[in-house]
This record gives sequence, C-alpha cells and structure tokens, in this order.
Amino acid sequence: MELTLYELYQKMLREMGPTGWWPAESKAEIIIGAFMIQNTTQANAERAVANFRKHTAFDPDQIRALPLETMQEYVRPAGFFKNKSLAVANFFAWLDEFADDYDRIAQTFGAGLRKKLLSLRGVGPETADVLLIYVFDQVAFVSDKYARTLFGLLGVDGLKKYDDLARKVDMTGFTVADAQEFHGLIDEYGKKWLHPQATFYDSFLGGDQLKL
Repeated sequence: MELTLYELYQKMLREMGPTGWWPAESKAEIIIGAFMIQNTTQANAERAVANFRKHTAFDPDQIRALPLETMQEYVRPAGFFKNKSLAVANFFAWLDEFADDYDRIAQTFGAGLRKKLLSLRGVGPETADVLLIYVFDQVAFVSDKYARTLFGLLGVDGLKKYDDLARKVDMTGFTVADAQEFHGLIDEYGKKWLHPQATFYDSFLGGDQLKL
C-alpha cells in the first residue's frame, strides 16, 4: 500500500497506540535527556539523567548553580562528559535570559528558532528538532537513524545523512501533538521491528511504500 506521510503516522498510531513521548516530568528533564542521548545508548543516557533528577530535581536554577566539575560527574555515564556539560550549562544560561519562559522564546524567535538553537553549543540538527517539538511546541520532524532506516525500507532512497531525510519531509497538516507522537511511534517501532531489519517485513508496515 502506498502511504502519504500523514497516512503512515495514522497507521502507526492505529496499530501501536499512543506512546506518550517524550517520557519526562518537565521540560527541563527533556532538555537534559536530549543532550545526554547524543552518541550513546538509552541506558547510559538514563543513568546521567537520573543523576540530575537526584541532585537537582531538574530545577533550572539548581542546574545553573552546579560547579562544572560536579556537572561533569553527573554527565559522565552518558559519555563525552566535558562537552555535554558545557552544552547543558550554556543552554540553561541562555534560558535564564528569558526567565525559563519557553513560550516567550518560541514567540521571540518564531520560525527562526531552529536556526537559533543550532547556533548554541552542542546543539546539532537532531537535538534541535527534538527541542523544537517537545520543549518549544513547534511542529518538526526528527530524522534520526530509526526514521531513516524505516523510511528507506518504505522505499525512500538516499537517506544516509540526517539532512537527506529532513529535506524531504513536509509536516503540513501535523499538529504539535501529532509531531510529538509520530517521533515516539517511529522510535518505539524501531526498537521492536528494526533489530534486525529483516523483521520489518513481518510487521504491519511490511510491503508498504511511503510517498514523500
């Protein structure tokens, strides 16, 4: 069956049910998680996130008050602890300029928010899109490895790099809630059906084609 992007989302939601992504109790926790997950496993990222939960309760002021050496110890389980610590410290310093008002930031930068995020230390395209969707409530698409693998199996060619897919995706018609759920569905699908890729053909999407 040939599916549009929105039809793919609807089929995945119908078959899998809501995922409730991003699993977190606050936007500050989402921010920490978005940095910790870079270039590591979910388990390692969660260990680092747990350190912030225990010692700061994800309070932005407490995070900003951390000595850099202390923050590095919290981040260490997620790897690249020096760079990630600097990125977190820089990001929360930037938030402080707006009194941690995410709506104000979204209104200030509007459609230019992604460009601004990419200018901040340690924020690459994937992290920027995660933050857009889950922290600043803007419609975006996360062209991560699971998405590129899935879309490739659905017949979309040339998806080696993040931007290869990002340039092809048109999120017209998606609400913020849709965008949040779609990323969650893709990642949960990936965990179940894309290890190894051969299991894709046994899934409810086996044989489908995606038209972008």
